[in-house]
Amino acid sequence: MTIYVGNLSYDATEDDLTQVFAEYGTVKSATMPTDRETGRVRGFGFVEMKSNEEEENAITQLDGAQWMGRNLRVNKARPKEPRGNRF
Repeated sequence: MTIYVGNLSYDATEDDLTQVFAEYGTVKSATMPTDRETGRVRGFGFVEMKSNEEEENAITQLDGAQWMGRNLRVNKARPKEPRGNRF
């Protein structure tokens, strides 16, 4: 399972995200997509942890928590939906 983390500060880094989630278990990966044109983070990220129990605990503890001046949105990530063809 992957965790979606929304409403992140634009000042946050992947290391910051890893440190926050490490309080709830072992973080396997933390990524924050960037805008293709500007290179800035897009205000959300994904975290994968070692076990489902750790992920569930992190979601419960961090959803709605204030971090870096923003209230986090933390939940299970949904699978990426296919986009239609662009012509």
